[in-house]
Amino acid sequence: MVKVFTSSVINTNIDKVWMKIRDFNALPNWHPAIANSAIENDEPSDKVGCIRNFNLKEGGNIRERLLALSDLDYFYSYLILESPMPLKNYIATLQFKPITDGNLTYAEWTATFDCDRQEEENLIKLVGDGVFQTGFNSLNQIFIE
Repeated sequence: MVKVFTSSVINTNIDKVWMKIRDFNALPNWHPAIANSAIENDEPSDKVGCIRNFNLKEGGNIRERLLALSDLDYFYSYLILESPMPLKNYIATLQFKPITDGNLTYAEWTATFDCDRQEEENLIKLVGDGVFQTGFNSLNQIFIE
């Protein structure tokens, strides 16, 4: 099993960050790699079990199921159902914590998955840098104050 861990500091308070990303269907509003997204079967985007179906700007479609969401602990977890990436058993958690010194936000995005050994290094870089860090960088651009 492969584990990817990426963390960052977002330059605004946690409530602003959470309101921007809480909606499981909001990826196109803050992540630059996402072209569009829809929740299947017209379910609420904060309903555990709902499925988001989104397209990447560079091509490719991904379907993910929401596993958990907590407004109290500022996190959600999800699993990939379908993806063009050569991985399986992918489960990720996106979590935020307040940094009281400066009214900032600590952001942490983790994932575990299985893949062929020859794909491991490439996928760690793709997920950690291409997905997670790119998302954090975008949030910091949105919240330039």
